[in-house]
Amino acid sequence: MDLGQSQRGVDMGPSAIRYAGLSRRLRDLGYRVQDQGNVHVPVRDTLKSTTLVPAIVQACEAVYEVGKRAVESQAMPIFLGGDHSIAIGTIGGVSHREPVGVLWIDAHGDFNTYKTSKSGNVHGMALAVLTGRGATELVNIGRRGPTLRAKDVVLVGVRDLDPEEKKALKESGIAVYTMRDIDEQGISTVIKKALNRLRQLSRIHVSLDMDSLDPSEAPGVGTPVAGGLNYREAHLIMETVADTRRLASMDIVEINPILDQGNTTAKTAIELAVSAWGKRIL
Repeated sequence: MDLGQSQRGVDMGPSAIRYAGLSRRLRDLGYRVQDQGNVHVPVRDTLKSTTLVPAIVQACEAVYEVGKRAVESQAMPIFLGGDHSIAIGTIGGVSHREPVGVLWIDAHGDFNTYKTSKSGNVHGMALAVLTGRGATELVNIGRRGPTLRAKDVVLVGVRDLDPEEKKALKESGIAVYTMRDIDEQGISTVIKKALNRLRQLSRIHVSLDMDSLDPSEAPGVGTPVAGGLNYREAHLIMETVADTRRLASMDIVEINPILDQGNTTAKTAIELAVSAWGKRIL
C-alpha cells in the first residue's frame, strides 16, 4: 500500500522482500511457510476521490480480517508493506481476541492526527489511531474504539518528531526510547527494558519500519533520518525478541525499491526478520 504517504514506490516493497527470499530463509529455520498473496489495495492513480482515506480504510479492514484469521488458525503472520498505515489493520487483526504487546521500531513517532500533522499523511498517524486518537473512520477499523492500550506499546529508535506529536507522545503513557537513550544506555539495556515493559503479555507483535535504521544501512526508504540504528543494534533487538519465545506476528514496512541500492534494504529486512524468528549465530 502506498496510500498513506506522498512518496511513491513503497507498494513494491512486498515484491522486493519476496524476491530477496524471505520464504526460503524462514523454511531454512524449520517453519512451514504459506504466502497468502497480496491484499487488494486500490491503485491510487485510479481513485477519483480527493481523499485517500476511504481506500485506506478498505485496505486496512481487509488486512484486519487476514490477521484475525491467521491467529485463529494458530499461524504467525508476517505482513509486508507498503507504508506503515497497514499496521492499523495488522495489529487490529492480531489483537482481535486478546491484547498483544507491540514493539514499534521506527525513526518517527507515527503519533500525529490530522490536527497536528504537517503533511496529512496517514502513515504518520498509525500509532495514534491504534491508541484511539484521530479520525473516527480510522480508529474504528475492525472494531470500535482504541485497539491498543498505551501500557502495551513500546516505541524504539525515535529521532524525528513534530512539536505537537512530541507533546502528545509524552502525555500518552507509551514507553519511548529515543536514539539518545540508545546512545547513553546501549541497545542491550534499552531492549531489555522495552521487553520487560511487555512482560505481562503472552504475545508480542514487532512493527518494523525500515527507516528505524540509519540510511547507510537501509537506503531504500521514503523518509530517511540520519543517526539511526546500525546493523548490529537492529540485530540485537531481533535476537533479544527471539529469546522471549513470545513473538507471534510482525510487520515489515516502508521499503521503497525505487530509492534502494541493489535491493539492500529488503535484504537487510530479511536478515532482521530471520533473527527475530530464531536464527542464531551459534
